[in-house]
Amino acid sequence: MKKCILMFAIILFGCSEPNKELPKILIIGDSISGGYFPFVQEGLKGKAKVFQPSYIDENGKTKGCCGGTTQGLKEIDFFLHKKKWDIIHFNFGLHDIKHIDPVTGKNSKNLSHPHQASPEEYERNLIEIIKKLQRTGAKLIFAMTTPYPDKLGKQMRSPGMPKIYNQVALKIMNNNQIIVNDLYSLVLPKIIELQIPNNVHFKENGSKFLADLVVKSIMESL
Repeated sequence: MKKCILMFAIILFGCSEPNKELPKILIIGDSISGGYFPFVQEGLKGKAKVFQPSYIDENGKTKGCCGGTTQGLKEIDFFLHKKKWDIIHFNFGLHDIKHIDPVTGKNSKNLSHPHQASPEEYERNLIEIIKKLQRTGAKLIFAMTTPYPDKLGKQMRSPGMPKIYNQVALKIMNNNQIIVNDLYSLVLPKIIELQIPNNVHFKENGSKFLADLVVKSIMESL
């Protein structure tokens, strides 16, 4: 685990300090944010330095920064890495929604199995994560969890759950005066055009579409 954390820090921050003359932006999210992250970097080139945590697991594979709120709550301090961030654009939700086999703890296609984090657990975890983010003094932007088709190729998520989890998140963000980037509502009318069929992930044009929304929200907050 320590080895993994050390390598994580190297990947995130490289060998040199970020340009101190430019605002420093941290993107926290799952594989969806991993898809739009390079386009956000490009969109903010010369305007801000943009970073996203990642790490190398025990099999030598590079993993995206985080999963659900349960993992996020455990690892958020490593994501922040005691750096001074100007803006933190973050999301949790898509992994929390997944169904988990209660015996093996692995992802499950049985939709009667419990969620990785129930809406109640999601709420508690997200509140604690936000407390840690607020202590950084950074301006916070929460990205709503993106939609997915009712029928998925690997059905590990029940239909309609992003809307339920987003409602939980929206209440928390409003209570804490946190800016909301409503990716869910903006993607939904274009989901067929932007998303890989029967998948939670996006085509390249979809990731670019999301990146434009993220860049816009960050620029409005600088």
